[in-house]
Amino acid sequence: MNQRERFHNVMNFKPVDRLPMIEWAGWWDKTIARFISEGAPDMPNKEDIKHTFFGLDRLKQYWIGSRSREFSNLAADKRKITDMETYERLKPYLYDKNKVQAAVDDAVKYKKMHDDGDLVVWITVDGFFWFPRTLFGIEDHLYAFYDNPELMHRMNQDEADYIKYVFEKMSEAIQPDFMTFAEDMSYNLGPMLSEDMFDEFLLPYYKQTIPYIESLGTIPLVDTDGQLEGMIPWLQRAGIRGALPLERKAGVDVNRIRQYYPDFLVIGAYDKMVMDVSEEAMREEFERLLPAMKSGGYIPSVDHQTPPGVSLENYWKYLALLKEYCIKGAVR
Repeated sequence: MNQRERFHNVMNFKPVDRLPMIEWAGWWDKTIARFISEGAPDMPNKEDIKHTFFGLDRLKQYWIGSRSREFSNLAADKRKITDMETYERLKPYLYDKNKVQAAVDDAVKYKKMHDDGDLVVWITVDGFFWFPRTLFGIEDHLYAFYDNPELMHRMNQDEADYIKYVFEKMSEAIQPDFMTFAEDMSYNLGPMLSEDMFDEFLLPYYKQTIPYIESLGTIPLVDTDGQLEGMIPWLQRAGIRGALPLERKAGVDVNRIRQYYPDFLVIGAYDKMVMDVSEEAMREEFERLLPAMKSGGYIPSVDHQTPPGVSLENYWKYLALLKEYCIKGAVR
């Protein structure tokens, strides 16, 4: 099987020869520096190390955020939104169509590799919790649900329109295999908003965008850190089919998710904190995840970036175990 066939079969609970072998998160610069100092090649595109040196499957991510480079270059006090007036003033710096065109131009270069099945394409967009937070700031964003509801809806409507534009243009160049709404709307004890707030401020905009995304053959997932299990029913009502990264440090249990939400898709969930301990600890973690692997709909991967405490030697051990369990855990 090729890489796209494996990915789509796993995500649709169909048989595979082995599970995809990926590391979804971009590495920390300190992790890359350590690997290079211990013998990995220093390549211009550091992501290429994953594929050409470590032999992981090819995964191409396009994060097409809504803020332009010009917005990022504004002074901090000039890019903070506090009310409708400041939003209107800053709107010309948002919903950057040049960024979309740059991604389209790049995607064309990978179309043959993708069509041949040697590359899985992933698009990330700013989600409806994440995006307003980047403009208000963390604390003011949480107050805005109460103090600026009209503005919150206006921003998320504009964001929904932009997301549909992103997928319209990208799909003309290449068919994205899956996408993530960048949200980070949970912490180690659960969601950072109530179900009522989710239903009022996020759900309408998921329902505008997800049907269009799925019509293009793209699987919609959400990227949220922390403990997300309590909000899985909310996500499913919105049409979101799964999530990453499922951080073990926050108490997320992929086997419990599979028990209660058998059709919820999962990428990640491998506890990164065992990777610098021992080969035995790494194997025990794979054994913990094996039942979920065998259930389908799950691609094992580090639950966030591989930390710089992991040596190159230990990472090779992790990869050997990943290959072993991706074969052992495949649904046949």
